[in-house]
Amino acid sequence: MEALRWRQVSSLLDQLLELPTAQRELRLAHLRASDPTLADDLERLLAHERDSQEFMAQPLWTAAPEASRAGSLVGPYRLLRPLGEGGMGEVWLAERADGLYQRQVALKLLRSGYADSGLRQRFSREREILARLQHPNLAQLLDAGVDLQGQPYLALAYVEGEPITACCQRLLLPLERRLHLMLQVCAVVSHAHANLIVHRDLKPSNILVTTDGEVKLLDFGIAKLIDDEGARAAAVHPPTEARAFTLHYAAPEQVRGEPVTTLTDVYSLGVVLFEVITGRKPYRLRRHSDAEWERSILEVTPPRASAMLLRSDTAATPDPAARRLARRLRGDLDTILLRALQKEPAQRYASVEALAEDLRRFLQGRPIHARPQRTLYRLQKYIGRHRWGVALGALAALALVGLAVTALWQMQQARREMARAQAMQEFTVGLFDRAAGVRHGSFDVRQLLATGQQRGEAELADQPLSLADLEGVIGRLRIGMGDYQLALQTLDRQRALLEQVDQVPPPLQLEAVTQRGRALRMLGRSRECVTHLMPMQALASAQRDALPSLVAEYHAQLGRCQQLLGYRDEARVAFNGALGLRRDVLHDIGGTAESLADLAALDSDDGRPQAALAGYQHALQLLQLRASERHPQLITLRRHLGETLAAQGDLEAAEQTLHIAWSDAVSLYGPDHPETLSIRRLRAVLAMQRGELQEAAAMLQQVHRLTRLALGEQHRDTGLSWHALGRLALERGDSSEAVADFERAVAIWRQPDCIGLLPQGLYDYGDALAQAGRWQAALVALHEGRQWQAAQRGDQDPSVQRADRLMAEITGTYGDPRQAGERLVQLMRRSAQGGPEAAAQQQALQLAWGRTLLRMGQDVEARRALQPLADARASDPASVELRWQARTSLAALQCGVSPLRGREALLQLRDEVQARRPQGGAVGRGIEQALQACASATLASRR
Repeated sequence: MEALRWRQVSSLLDQLLELPTAQRELRLAHLRASDPTLADDLERLLAHERDSQEFMAQPLWTAAPEASRAGSLVGPYRLLRPLGEGGMGEVWLAERADGLYQRQVALKLLRSGYADSGLRQRFSREREILARLQHPNLAQLLDAGVDLQGQPYLALAYVEGEPITACCQRLLLPLERRLHLMLQVCAVVSHAHANLIVHRDLKPSNILVTTDGEVKLLDFGIAKLIDDEGARAAAVHPPTEARAFTLHYAAPEQVRGEPVTTLTDVYSLGVVLFEVITGRKPYRLRRHSDAEWERSILEVTPPRASAMLLRSDTAATPDPAARRLARRLRGDLDTILLRALQKEPAQRYASVEALAEDLRRFLQGRPIHARPQRTLYRLQKYIGRHRWGVALGALAALALVGLAVTALWQMQQARREMARAQAMQEFTVGLFDRAAGVRHGSFDVRQLLATGQQRGEAELADQPLSLADLEGVIGRLRIGMGDYQLALQTLDRQRALLEQVDQVPPPLQLEAVTQRGRALRMLGRSRECVTHLMPMQALASAQRDALPSLVAEYHAQLGRCQQLLGYRDEARVAFNGALGLRRDVLHDIGGTAESLADLAALDSDDGRPQAALAGYQHALQLLQLRASERHPQLITLRRHLGETLAAQGDLEAAEQTLHIAWSDAVSLYGPDHPETLSIRRLRAVLAMQRGELQEAAAMLQQVHRLTRLALGEQHRDTGLSWHALGRLALERGDSSEAVADFERAVAIWRQPDCIGLLPQGLYDYGDALAQAGRWQAALVALHEGRQWQAAQRGDQDPSVQRADRLMAEITGTYGDPRQAGERLVQLMRRSAQGGPEAAAQQQALQLAWGRTLLRMGQDVEARRALQPLADARASDPASVELRWQARTSLAALQCGVSPLRGREALLQLRDEVQARRPQGGAVGRGIEQALQACASATLASRR
């Protein structure tokens, strides 16, 4: 059955199923007189309904599949993709294809199989209609014509948007914004009426809202020209005609087949307005069928929108938002909607302009015309419009009483604050009076804090706010001293004290929460830190103007905890919030530098080392303007800067920066403080990169022992020291010890708070497993690390491609070289473009490719791949090491042809490497292995 025929049958079948048997037979007789075939089809379906329990369980008609028309030409336009279809046409996204200009349009076509004269006439009429209309809220007609195949088309401005109802629901727009959108709809419909045009199919899918919040009205395909005499003559359609309007939004006169007027659009606008405001259609159906819809439109009185909102099918009581909206609708908006939805056209608004005027009056708080203008109603509206003036007049009578109450409350608050400050002052003076009697040279800050805490808890037991202040100060001092566990215990006691107080001053509350989150982060408990800090966001937002310094510190601590958990987008928002307060409100140079350093750390995590380096250097320049040489921020900043410089290969600048940071840390914190230990570990890694393995080993062993004592076995920094020891073992050639060290680091970093470090740990663990001969286990570790890193940074990140390269090299060494070669070729194509990291990755891939060719016995191609790398000038350590490895492979290749020349090249390379790295390392071991292989080749040639 064709689509058009099925629409006629479906509509009439719904009507017949609703009728009693006698009326059904009478209706069929009338139909048979006008269309015998149609009556036969309906009788067969009704008989099937009586005989089958599964009637209509499956569709009787589905659209015949048709080949995609994407890419075909219609006139001067190329079809790109379908956008939708309606009763008369298809709409495609298309582009101009004749070269005159470039522009994408919405191209409307007659659907295949529907090009009868009546539809062509409607299509032609739409072209005339759109050409007459010019309005900013209307999709403008750009072009029209008929192509060589006789296909009529309209080219309309392409509108990117969503239906007005979907937009309102998705964005949860307030009532005022929804009504303003509907006023735009009324304006464009009024413009059409002024041009003697009725739309006749107003519905949400024809009313789009763009990303700019502007309404665009579409589809005048069934619009009726009021001055079209031919249209008047054919106004009444027979019951078998396929409807060209959408039933759910049709006016009663459309359903009855009567002539339509501008009041028909008023009714449809009422239905759309009802759905925009409430999210529901104005009728509740007994069953979902066209016949039931027709019955509701013709016979059922629409309910009040406020009453419909208060109905609920799933809950005993409606949600609070629905109750609030119902209160807003009760009265004026209920009246406006009921007036627009009247069954008789004469009882509706006389025009779209009248409907829009009442909507505007509602928004302005003025009496609407649809309600009787009683005195009480007008007075109520007057008070609503001038509520501030009326309220100020009423409040004036209460002002004196309010001022008196406020003065009394402030007096009480001031007395409490004075008592609290006096108690803190007396306690501090007494504490240092006792400390003054201690013998010179035996002053112990930790003992003094412990003594002061005990005394404070005894003397300030009846003043919880004063004692909470003291616990907070001691907690901050213990964080600065590196006693993180003791600091957390102190801040937990402060938290318990504040929970006993009914009204905690916002400054104390915000500072207490921030410092406890800081202690949790220092202990490696970043997840708890975020959970602890997040509930305070509302307080921080409320106190942004009153307490900008504390709010900025809160955002900074929250961002650092989020960063450690891998929530980099959320952390960037928090860091920018802190930066805005410190730079633009407080004009705090030190705080601005701290926030810039936080953002630079995020850039480093995102794989943007150049941006991170620039951020650290900018922060350092700012901080040096005001801070002393041993300021804690300067120490931390130089540590991050040195680590970034080392990662980029500038070892000399990194060592200078880290040496200054270490000297200041020892002077300010002492040699065993966690900050000092972190800097020493970085310096040990630098020594390892320079080939100074004995110096690196001595430093790392001491740092490792002290870190475990200070922070415990499961802290992220303990994992960093295990990781550094694993790298040292690899440099020494002890792959078994490296596997054990990396395994411990990976076990620590599997904790949720350390997950950002896990991919690098798994990469190095896999490398060590491969060097130990456990190549299958190595592939497993590298694959897991790649999955973590890809989830954090994406498949195109250089660190992800590094894992792919390592897996290919291991496969080539221990498995199938050809399979490894295919994988390396794919990787070289992917990393052909990018910044410095991509260039370094390309060099490493080139080396792996050359070695794989050697394993496959393709010596000529291997030499061609390795020679440019061996001849390249290199300055950074990573590139220098790649160059040495390429020269080693080429010299080994030479040994197979001329053992003496190959041995000479290897000896020369060994001298060069030993001059720069006296203790050899992995490169030196590779040269020695090549020399042994070359010596064997020399003996074989002599025999």
